[in-house]
Amino acid sequence: MKTTNNTILITGGSAGIGFEMAKLFSEAGNQVIITGRNKERMDKAIAKLKNTTDIVSDVTNAEDVDKLVAQLQKDYPNLNVVINNAGSAQVYNMIEPCINAFEKASEEMLTNYLSIIRLNEKLLPLLKQQSEAAIVNVSSIVAFAGRASTLPTYAASKAALHSYTNSLRIMLENGPIKVFELMPPLVDTEFSAIIGGANGIPPKQVADDLITAMQKDEYEIHVGQTADIFNNFFPLSQKAVLAFNGKL
Repeated sequence: MKTTNNTILITGGSAGIGFEMAKLFSEAGNQVIITGRNKERMDKAIAKLKNTTDIVSDVTNAEDVDKLVAQLQKDYPNLNVVINNAGSAQVYNMIEPCINAFEKASEEMLTNYLSIIRLNEKLLPLLKQQSEAAIVNVSSIVAFAGRASTLPTYAASKAALHSYTNSLRIMLENGPIKVFELMPPLVDTEFSAIIGGANGIPPKQVADDLITAMQKDEYEIHVGQTADIFNNFFPLSQKAVLAFNGKL
């Protein structure tokens, strides 16, 4: 997959991993569009980026998504890369009384899983028109091994995203759209501060690994500690998916 001269949409692109991806891709000669809910944060991000446009949009809001897709179809008909990076995480103990586990889980599943399905579905017709295209779903190390005591439904949402990404990749294998899954470990961002993110890897490392993997068509990208978890406990999982779908 080429990593220059693309038109790239990055959801949640104003901070953390999303911002670092926007920075690297824009500096590599791509046209980048970032989205986010907070206009002030978006304005600050855009001031530090080149070849980048911002669109204030909430991936969990159906009306916002419809407006975003319409604008992309009109103004960016060459869009060929979608990076689903926007996410939500809540730290809580799901067996404690009165913690509203259902509401927390609903929000996380909508943001981290269902909203990605919706946006991908609406953008697939545009992506299919391109000679080469890609969807990148950003999941997490917790898709393999969740933190039960702190991130129970965040982990569940990322596990669901991992399964969905495998299915999407298989369904699109005979067309122009390549499907990547970026799986970071703990990353030092504002997003992860509540769970000790200061001990994590730099977000730039995640962005660097994504670009390298895309250039090599490595579809499941195990960043940092994720590689250790995968290699020690799940090395045959991808073969199992292929075998179950009659691909081996």
